[in-house]
Amino acid sequence: MSYLVGSGLTAFGRHEGASALDLMQRAASEALADAGLERQDIDGLICGYATTMPHLMLSTVFAEHFGLQPEYAHAVQLGGATGFAMTMLAHTLVDAGVVDNVLVVAGENRLTGQSRDSSIQTLAQVGHPEFEVPLGPTIPAYYGLVASRYMHDFGVTERDLAEFAVLLRRHAALHPGAQFRDPITVEEVLASRPIASPLKMLDCCPVSDGGAAYVISREKRPHAARIRGAAQAHLFQHISAAPSLTDVGAGLASRRAMTAAGITQADVRYLGIYDSFTITLTMLLEEIGFAARGEAGVMARDGVFNRDGALPLNTHGGLISYGHCGVGGAMAHLVETHRQMTGRAGERQVKDASLAFLHGDGGVLSSHVSLVMEAC
Repeated sequence: MSYLVGSGLTAFGRHEGASALDLMQRAASEALADAGLERQDIDGLICGYATTMPHLMLSTVFAEHFGLQPEYAHAVQLGGATGFAMTMLAHTLVDAGVVDNVLVVAGENRLTGQSRDSSIQTLAQVGHPEFEVPLGPTIPAYYGLVASRYMHDFGVTERDLAEFAVLLRRHAALHPGAQFRDPITVEEVLASRPIASPLKMLDCCPVSDGGAAYVISREKRPHAARIRGAAQAHLFQHISAAPSLTDVGAGLASRRAMTAAGITQADVRYLGIYDSFTITLTMLLEEIGFAARGEAGVMARDGVFNRDGALPLNTHGGLISYGHCGVGGAMAHLVETHRQMTGRAGERQVKDASLAFLHGDGGVLSSHVSLVMEAC
């Protein structure tokens, strides 16, 4: 058993002059304060990677920078699934009695710390080095191709995808740390600049500076939420080798996590789902089973995923509107879930966040980590 006892999150967007370590430190300091712990209480450290600081030993570099001397340190690289994979590792270590308090932290100055071309080229390397990368696709291009096929197979429309962009912007409007808060309409999404057909600019997450952190502990503290189940699935690495676009591993990981937690989908009251693109969110919701094939956009339009709907989703604005700073992007979903579960989400507070399901996706739908959280 383990508990998330404190969390920290910077605003996402532009942080001029702040390094990856600076952003990690800001989030970590907030997480420790939220948990009521001191640096000397932390005996485990897990951190994500940073493309702007690709150090081979980033976890111990941060430990030195932040003034920690952990008994256990680890750095993790699993693309967009990294944040939840780190959470699962921390949960496993605490549950096994290896450590008592694990600081999980990530941060990156992706917006101000590298050029646009450098960012595009770095992320594009997730493609197969022989069969994909030489052809020049970017991450949006991969997802655009996936979107075209999925829309053809299940009748999803560009308007369906746009509903999620509008929903997430509406949620972000209530969070002062969100990178984009101005309201948008479906028509504005459809009219936004084409990025990789059928995806428009407002279907895509931005590049951001930011940091996120939380503490996973053995003992329950005042702001605790229990980690009840966690699981992973990895069916392929490169999208050109995917045996299916309807079973990419999200369903398998979610079933494993729910079985570990002893719950079903009907028990879930809050959702934190990875949303690098509107098609990502659509596909994950439908494969996991929170929406039937081709129906996620309709459910968004009908208010099911609203803050006051039956299944509130990404109430901080998600990657698409709160922002995406790399590993910390998905971690923001868990920070928001923690705030919702402990009744500290302010204007964004939902009626019931007693049981939450979260899912992270790394690469191009290739690595999947699911978490089940329970309010204490």
